[in-house]
Amino acid sequence: MQYTYHYDSPLGGITMASDGESLSGLWFDGQKYFGAGLAADAEEQTESGEILPVFEETKKWLDIYFDGKEPDFTPRLHLQGSPFRIEVWEILLKIPYGKTTTYKEIAERVAAQRGIPSMSAQAVGGAVGHNPVSIIVPCHRILGTDGSLTGYAGGVEKKKSLLSLENVLLPEAGK
Repeated sequence: MQYTYHYDSPLGGITMASDGESLSGLWFDGQKYFGAGLAADAEEQTESGEILPVFEETKKWLDIYFDGKEPDFTPRLHLQGSPFRIEVWEILLKIPYGKTTTYKEIAERVAAQRGIPSMSAQAVGGAVGHNPVSIIVPCHRILGTDGSLTGYAGGVEKKKSLLSLENVLLPEAGK
């Protein structure tokens, strides 16, 4: 069974998804790939009823984050995707709060982990774009090689707002 819960953030509505134990999705309402992998019969939970502990924990994480602070915990995650996508998402989880990296740097890291000479930054971009747990798996911290705010399933304005919240100073090309 899958469950959903709606959270009102300063940047708009967010839908969370869970398998009952772990967070399996977190999307800005209406974003690209919204609800990917979410069952049509997912049960919606509301404030008026009992809420899964993982949703309570995620709400707490988001409240801290949107208050401009770095959460000191991560809700339990259940990331579903190809081995390549999961490999990329695990790299995203290691990007520190307030820091950024590039698609090219992630591609180089994947290539090094796999012991191969190179990896396509475009392939990495595809994996980053299909990240099912936005914000917590910080795909907004990925920039183009020139510092540009290329690609974000939630929209470039939201990406800019999230980076601003983390006090990231963007290079001129990223503004």
